[in-house]
Amino acid sequence: MHSAVLLIEFGSIILGLGLLGRFAARFRFSPIPLYLLSGLAFGEGGLLPLGASEEFVATGAEIGVILLLLMLGLEYTASDLVSNLKAHYPAGLVDFALNALPGAAAALLLGWGPVAAVVLAGVTWISSSGVIAKVLGDLGRVGNRETPVILSVLVLEDLAMAVYLPIVTALVAGVGLAAGSVTLAIALGVAGLVLFAAVRYGRVISRFVSSDDPEKLLLVVLGLTILVAGVAQQLQVSAAVGAFLVGIALSGEVAEGAHTLLSPLRDLFAAVFFVFFGLHTDPASIPPVLLPALALAVVTAATKIATGYWAARRAGISVKGRWRAGGSLVARGEFSIVIAGLAVTAGIESSLGPLATAYVLILVVLGPLTARYTEPLAAWWARRRTPHEHATTEQSPEARTQTPVRD
Repeated sequence: MHSAVLLIEFGSIILGLGLLGRFAARFRFSPIPLYLLSGLAFGEGGLLPLGASEEFVATGAEIGVILLLLMLGLEYTASDLVSNLKAHYPAGLVDFALNALPGAAAALLLGWGPVAAVVLAGVTWISSSGVIAKVLGDLGRVGNRETPVILSVLVLEDLAMAVYLPIVTALVAGVGLAAGSVTLAIALGVAGLVLFAAVRYGRVISRFVSSDDPEKLLLVVLGLTILVAGVAQQLQVSAAVGAFLVGIALSGEVAEGAHTLLSPLRDLFAAVFFVFFGLHTDPASIPPVLLPALALAVVTAATKIATGYWAARRAGISVKGRWRAGGSLVARGEFSIVIAGLAVTAGIESSLGPLATAYVLILVVLGPLTARYTEPLAAWWARRRTPHEHATTEQSPEARTQTPVRD
């Protein structure tokens, strides 16, 4: 009887997620808010709390985090990561300063303490690679000049996660300074070793994993990823970091084949992860933190736009491209929920989960809008500020005969 109820509940969850995903695709926006809302509806204090399938959903959610990070790692080679780090690290530092510090300051102002401050800094810092990539594709901007700048900022954030996640894991576990230092040293050592092996022996590793049979390739890559993630977690390093490093180590045809095979699994278990996060958030706890979440969303939307503008300006992109780069970086999503989930699981601060949920809901809806409208709004504001100059430019013969250039 218990297994029958589990199958009914879990089947209903998957079917519901599929319908929500189709609804979101029809109106061309991210399904993440709908997944979070469905978790709120069926979790603690929701309309119809689940019982039998909760443990199964928790396991699926953990696999979802692992696959999210693996797929991000597959997007980049080790040499790409190293070159991006060398060329664009100033943009990464500006990104951290402008977007992590508001989250830390908000946690301290709310009286949540230093550990919660470190967690909330990560929630406000990391943009959603998945949402941003989808928005760029939907808007036809993949070939724009500012897109490499956007991707460089996202890559640097992904790299920073390899250091940040072990620190957060140690802090929320309540280990001492010495133990935390050991955890971080192990994480950095493992990351450095994997990057060295990927640069030096990437082809050898890829040949070992490679297979012409899609079934065998899927089993080997998935098994290796979950094994490494488990070993990493056993060493007090985040399982997500282990999965990310596996993705980096694979390259070439193996990475492309694994990406194709694993994408449906990633989408399935990632959706389950967002539902799981919502299941553990009481909807009644969101209204008290809605105003702080909204204020934090407004501030960090502005700081992300400033980050993208500065990074694109540094790369020599035109003014229009700078505004597009800034507007494209606003969305938060999977990483913010992953980071908040670590604190929620450890019981760090009861209001942190609801605030993170409300914050992500706001920005995952606002992000596609800022990507589309930041540049037109900036142009409109510039015309209002300098009407005479604009009129002169419009009437100039040179302006009328100039061939349009896509920037």
